[in-house]
Amino acid sequence: MSALFEPYVLRSLTIPNRIWMAPMCQYSAEVFGPNAGVANDWHFAHYGARAAGGTGLILVEATAVSPEGRISPADLGLWNDTQVEAFRRITDFLVGQGTIPGIQLAHAGRKGSTERPWRGGGPIDAGAPDSEGWRPVAPSPVAYDDDRPAPHELTAEEIDDIVAQFADAARRALAAGFQVAEVHGAHGYLIGEFLSPHSNHRTDAYGGSFENRTRFALEVVDAVRAVWPEELPLFFRISATDWLTENADDEREGWTGDDTVRFARELRAHGVDLLDVSTGGLAPRASIPVGPGYQVPFAERVRAEAGLPVAAVGLITDPVQADKILADNRADAVLLGRELLRDPYFARNAARELGSGAVHVPEQYGWAV
Repeated sequence: MSALFEPYVLRSLTIPNRIWMAPMCQYSAEVFGPNAGVANDWHFAHYGARAAGGTGLILVEATAVSPEGRISPADLGLWNDTQVEAFRRITDFLVGQGTIPGIQLAHAGRKGSTERPWRGGGPIDAGAPDSEGWRPVAPSPVAYDDDRPAPHELTAEEIDDIVAQFADAARRALAAGFQVAEVHGAHGYLIGEFLSPHSNHRTDAYGGSFENRTRFALEVVDAVRAVWPEELPLFFRISATDWLTENADDEREGWTGDDTVRFARELRAHGVDLLDVSTGGLAPRASIPVGPGYQVPFAERVRAEAGLPVAAVGLITDPVQADKILADNRADAVLLGRELLRDPYFARNAARELGSGAVHVPEQYGWAV
């Protein structure tokens, strides 16, 4: 059997294969009113298609723990029970297709209050009449880019409130039927902003040293782990490097691969079961050497040096390529993003190409096997 189609066990869960769907925002929820942040028919069809296509685990897109935690006003959320009920429809369908439903819990920090990508993705002026926006928050009042507003610097009390919001969202995720929770610490959003000295200029207990800059992330992990059932796995997504430098004399240059390995050991000790290893997103003009599998070496290093299971991402587009990453013990699973947008049936097509029949096919599609 291809390594891609070997089941994978985490705590009490058996994930049927190693082809997993990475969180990808759809920016398609309602903005105002009682259905703000609520999953709708688009989300049901979008995730349902990938489950019917044989994907082993689906991580639902970055889902905000508060209205101010959204990237755009059209993001999904888990700050109320109406959102729970809408998600339940999706998770029930995914489970019915043999797919494990997971969700990424997120706070956008200083990268929040922006337009949907197809409207340019720029900042929304919170002070404009009938504005959909809000003032973003961050560890320090340092804007993400020249065209962005300076965010509000969080107080210690506000940090505590956000930690509690992550825990509340995790409780709702469980009620909504999710079986994997992932804390979003990557791509320059709030948790990543605390981790990186490039964006975190604080001088209190949440800034300065490595221990202080990782404090907020570990508080969130502990709060989520405390309410997430012992038998269910917890993931953490990280940007393994800011791509600003890997050999900087100035510690303000950014988060590095060495930091990631060190932090992965801490995450393992705090009950994280798998590290979802991505890169970048903190600085808008970082130089990134993009190419097939370009982020896999970071996952491979964490797996080897920190002893924490990892999922690899980053231009993984071909079944043979994906299978080799696993067969060479560079990762424990692959998370596909844009390739699953192009081909919802990637898992089924990969099984055919690699000669493995171990993938779920809906009974209604049995004629096409």
